[in-house]
Amino acid sequence: MRRDGPSSAADAEVVQSPPPAFQIIVLGAGGGPNENNVTGLLVRSTARPWTRDSVLAVDAGVHLASIIQIFEDHLPKATRKPGMSTTASALPTNGEAVGFPADAAKPKLFLTTGPFANLELPFESAKANATYVFRNLISTYLITHPHLDHIAGFAINTAALQQTVRRKRVAALPSTIEAIKEHIFNGIIWPNLSDEGEGAVGFVSYDRLVDGGNVALGDGEGRGYIEVCDGLAVKGWSVSHGECIKRHNHQGSYSSESTDGSFPYYSRRSSRKEPQATMEMSRTQNYPQSSEKAAYDSAAYFLRDEHTGKEVLIFGDVEPDSVSLSPRTARVWQDAAAKISAALLTGILIECSYDNSQSDSMLFGHLTPRHLITELSVLANMVCNVSPSTTPGSPRKRKRSGNGFRTPETHPSRRSASKHRPRRRTRSSVSPSTQMPLGMQRKDSREMALTPEEPDLRRIEEENGTASPPGLALRRSPMKQRRSSPPSPSSPSALKPLHGLQIIIIHVKDALQDGPDVGETILAQLRQHEQEAQLGCTFTMSKSGDSYWL
Repeated sequence: MRRDGPSSAADAEVVQSPPPAFQIIVLGAGGGPNENNVTGLLVRSTARPWTRDSVLAVDAGVHLASIIQIFEDHLPKATRKPGMSTTASALPTNGEAVGFPADAAKPKLFLTTGPFANLELPFESAKANATYVFRNLISTYLITHPHLDHIAGFAINTAALQQTVRRKRVAALPSTIEAIKEHIFNGIIWPNLSDEGEGAVGFVSYDRLVDGGNVALGDGEGRGYIEVCDGLAVKGWSVSHGECIKRHNHQGSYSSESTDGSFPYYSRRSSRKEPQATMEMSRTQNYPQSSEKAAYDSAAYFLRDEHTGKEVLIFGDVEPDSVSLSPRTARVWQDAAAKISAALLTGILIECSYDNSQSDSMLFGHLTPRHLITELSVLANMVCNVSPSTTPGSPRKRKRSGNGFRTPETHPSRRSASKHRPRRRTRSSVSPSTQMPLGMQRKDSREMALTPEEPDLRRIEEENGTASPPGLALRRSPMKQRRSSPPSPSSPSALKPLHGLQIIIIHVKDALQDGPDVGETILAQLRQHEQEAQLGCTFTMSKSGDSYWL
């Protein structure tokens, strides 16, 4: 992974590594409460130049203001050189440009540093050039969920879409689209600038994605994906982000109706080791009472580069399955494990809002380092299930059934045996309404074999304590643990299951206090946990204004 840009010192990385497929620009790396650093990303395929519709926005809690800041930081270092020739008619007075200002004798202005390096600039000021990027290069806003720290910037920035020639596209799962339509672009909170509903202005159109991907679209590795900008396609999964009591269309499973019409209260279910005092206190406040709660919907998106077939996984806010009312993240890991096995997934952007001092009862639908490592341990186990080998330097391939997941019936070495062996009953990691596909069976030929069960996440937390790392999540069978000597670090079996996978941390909540930076604390805790769990992944703390090349 390279950081910042192609002209940075990161170019000194090993030249044998494949060229990056994605550039990810971090507009906002935090999760509040500071409003100028909330979730906002830009993603583009490196196979495409800086052209119209070549950039995808993923969430936009902060957006245009951050783009302006990036231009203010790097515009003084811009240089002039010959650029493309255009005519004056190519640039309408409203700035909705296809080309650039016409002056063949005047060299064009190019950025040489920062996330927008090598972008030809049509204007002289930071604000004008940032607005050009907003109006022309960004076509689609991929929204994970409708909380304000993920959509506020976009909603306010829509006022800059007057006199443009095309609508912006908001792509999201249906529950998020309905929430934005009902509660944001409704003529009360904000004018209805969408193209649906009463008084629609038409600046924004809605694209409702299918949970798990639309299997009628695409083929092969790209089946279920839909194009969201030039060179990029997406497939989304719903995940859980805390609990909500009020009944509405933005919930996951186990929902029930609140009859008093009061405002929804978001809380977290305490784990079995957590004291109940905090939860009991919340019940005494003026919030609606309900016999049954519902999970709040967020999303995780796989983005696929159509040129290379490589993918990145970007999470919205998400809670750990181990304490969730509706655990659904395991479905995402199941999908990701197959992509890691096929050497397609290059990185994961995922939240880690708090450090390990945050108790389970106060997670509010978020992750801490101990929970993130537990989730990644589940992913690591699934990767071991599907990997026939972990030989360095060659893609790890697997055979698939028609739905992309290998089953005992489709595994050549197990097809006949499965007819005579009783099916093992295992605890499901997801709710009945969101059951994931049958898990892939692990190879018996692995030198350090794993037990057939998926890890019991609650048992792991009870054994280790909520404030301690989960330890080695890849559980060895007793027979294999009694090896007289460990495998050589150079042998294939020594390669860790998530070897080379880049994990970029987003959505860190600022404590707004003196003392160590909370992001540094979280990063140190994650790295310590990874050393104990031996997963093989690398953690990076995102920073606003930086870009990452995956």
